[in-house]
Amino acid sequence: MKLFKALFLLIITFAFNQSLYADSNQQGVFHSILKNGEIKIAVSLAPPWVMKNKKGELIGFEIDIANQLASDMGVKIKFKEYQWSKMIPALKKGEVDIIASGLSITPKRALKIDFSAPYSISGYNLVTNLDLTKDFTSIKDLNNKKVYITAVKGTVSADLAKRVFPNATIDLRKSNKDATSAVVNGAVHAFVSPSPTPEFIAIKHPSNVDLPLKNPLLTTKEAFAIKKGNQEMLNYLNAWITAHEADEWIDSAHQYWFNSLKWQNQIAAESSDSHQSK
Repeated sequence: MKLFKALFLLIITFAFNQSLYADSNQQGVFHSILKNGEIKIAVSLAPPWVMKNKKGELIGFEIDIANQLASDMGVKIKFKEYQWSKMIPALKKGEVDIIASGLSITPKRALKIDFSAPYSISGYNLVTNLDLTKDFTSIKDLNNKKVYITAVKGTVSADLAKRVFPNATIDLRKSNKDATSAVVNGAVHAFVSPSPTPEFIAIKHPSNVDLPLKNPLLTTKEAFAIKKGNQEMLNYLNAWITAHEADEWIDSAHQYWFNSLKWQNQIAAESSDSHQSK
């Protein structure tokens, strides 16, 4: 009987300690940010989400979002720039606290990271090379093994291109800049990407490309991403989004960056060619 009681107490003690350990982990990122007075945010260049101005400073919708988040938390902000495919691994390793870079919510990604409530909606479109597609009469003409379609590797755009055009040759690129160059210069027939990237490319290169679709191929929602097991940080992010949707600050910022080109003369040439991956 004494042995049974001792074993029972051991089990209860172990379970209690594990619970405390789990609570500590869940609160870790949130309390670490407040304690250190700094939040580390991963971004990837993607107009108009994240860009660089002519002085080399980061600007864009997500930069405004992140700066306001840091201000409301009363902490300093440190941006860490990554290639698109490197952001989630960096988050999982603890190199950054959150991702704020137009990251689309997908079930596949949600297996690896936690998403906040969404604060933006995007439509996925494609931009086509005029010379290579001049004889095409339908979007179905792109679904051919002789047709090359690009997107950035590891993105929703890449998965979408494979799904919508299963018979085409999918030529994935490492960066947004490479994919944009490929469609503009005629190395591929089309580039699948979220709006407003296709529209920006068409505006900048009207003699090289066009927009064949009136409606998007897919609609997605974007959110903050955090490392799994940080419920207190997730709660704060969701509360922050709710508050700034209520006061319409997020909508105002979105309108400026997505529905106008007032910011166009601020950006550096490098940023204008580094289009969104997602």
